[in-house]
Amino acid sequence: MRRPHSFTRILTTLLAVLALGLGTTQCSVNPATGQRELSLVSEAQEIAMGREADPAIVAQFGLYPDDDLQRYVQDLGQRLAAESERPDLPWTFRVLDDPLVNAFALPGGFIYVTRGIMAHLDSEAELVGVLGHEIGHVTARHGASQMSKAMLANIGFGLSAVLAPEAAQTFGGLAQGLTGLLFLKYGRDDEKQADALGVRYAMRTGHDPRELIGVFETLGRVSAAAGAGGMPAWASTHPAPANRAVLINERVAELDGPLEGLTVNRDGYWRRMEGVVFGSDPRQGFFVDSRFYHPEMAFVLDFPEGWQTVNQRTRVAALSPEQNALMELTLAQGESPQAAGERFYSQASIRAKGNWRSITSGFRGVSRVFGVDDQQGAEVIEGKSNFVQDGERVYQLLGYGKAGDRSVDWRSLERSLDTMRRLSNRKILDVQPRRLDYVRVRQDTRAEDLMQIAGDLTLEELMLINRLDPGEIVPAGTEIRVARGFNPANGLP
Repeated sequence: MRRPHSFTRILTTLLAVLALGLGTTQCSVNPATGQRELSLVSEAQEIAMGREADPAIVAQFGLYPDDDLQRYVQDLGQRLAAESERPDLPWTFRVLDDPLVNAFALPGGFIYVTRGIMAHLDSEAELVGVLGHEIGHVTARHGASQMSKAMLANIGFGLSAVLAPEAAQTFGGLAQGLTGLLFLKYGRDDEKQADALGVRYAMRTGHDPRELIGVFETLGRVSAAAGAGGMPAWASTHPAPANRAVLINERVAELDGPLEGLTVNRDGYWRRMEGVVFGSDPRQGFFVDSRFYHPEMAFVLDFPEGWQTVNQRTRVAALSPEQNALMELTLAQGESPQAAGERFYSQASIRAKGNWRSITSGFRGVSRVFGVDDQQGAEVIEGKSNFVQDGERVYQLLGYGKAGDRSVDWRSLERSLDTMRRLSNRKILDVQPRRLDYVRVRQDTRAEDLMQIAGDLTLEELMLINRLDPGEIVPAGTEIRVARGFNPANGLP
């Protein structure tokens, strides 16, 4: 768990950099398309924005701790960028330690792919397609164009769009305060243009751009599997996979050069992905029902039963079914519970409603009740804050809801705030994440029956990462992906 990194600060930084150039409105030629366009953002400002935001992205998601994999993606990305229309940008390619199927770009050449999307890709050519697509957003200055339009409309701008779906909002209502990074989605024309540019760059590096079609089909399946309760459907802002396949084939036909002998490198890619963490890493915390375990930090915490829970890198939270109350845990800033508490209550919007009380159960610390008033001075939020210490770490636990709302289960909320305690179960402390592995099918087998050799995958996961359909017969000798390790969906070890 890391201390929360304010993405308001990221957006503020981006806007501040933009503000430096408000007087430099000009028409410029887009380097990737050759078209003239209105631009309020210079290349230097694009680079500055990317450099300012990159550390916050890394802090929010974390880098996947595999130097070889990081170098592999960086080298592939650099080869593609060198063939682009903007080779001199400070191109940076990073693998984020995040299970979501996602990829996105910042202005100035900062490209990110998650280990989640890499686990669902089937070849090096597919990864090249993803990287090339994101490079295309940067070279065509789609982000800068969006910023310019936003500035002209006098509205704030977020970060660039993603190739795959992103978690736009974790919860509604009160939980908007938990929202992670919000990416501004590109229009369909920008997506089509990024596809075309990705095809161009893949061809120039000798990779088969037609493999990108498989990526879109897989992303569609992932989005469909997530359903209404998961990630927003990526197809809502991207052309349908079938249409994209037609468009990609058209772009390929327009390019010079033979299609025979282009690199796909499926086996090499699978070997590189062997041992990569799949799904959420239980070492960074996991839920079993409403109880949260964190093996790495060796604590356990009970949230109210029946509440919707989420475990993010910087916080753990639960939202009431009525969406009128929230409980959250983060790391606090301060050398002691008292110091962290004073820092919290120094915020202008937070009003203390009572004296400090000592916490004597579980971890030791201090507790206090607070309120938040609107601009007219009426209390709109009421809650309780706990600050507890474990060695050098100080944790902040907040429970709050709509002031005066009798439907809020305050008793369960306050009881849960006081349940943080030491985790001592050795089996739980020693759990390890699931890691990708490969198994060869010995005989013709129906897809569902592969669960016998799927390790610790669910049936849905097995079908997704192996691109199988219900009832499909997998021929003998076929190598399939499996994953072995602790899966919280199966209960405690």
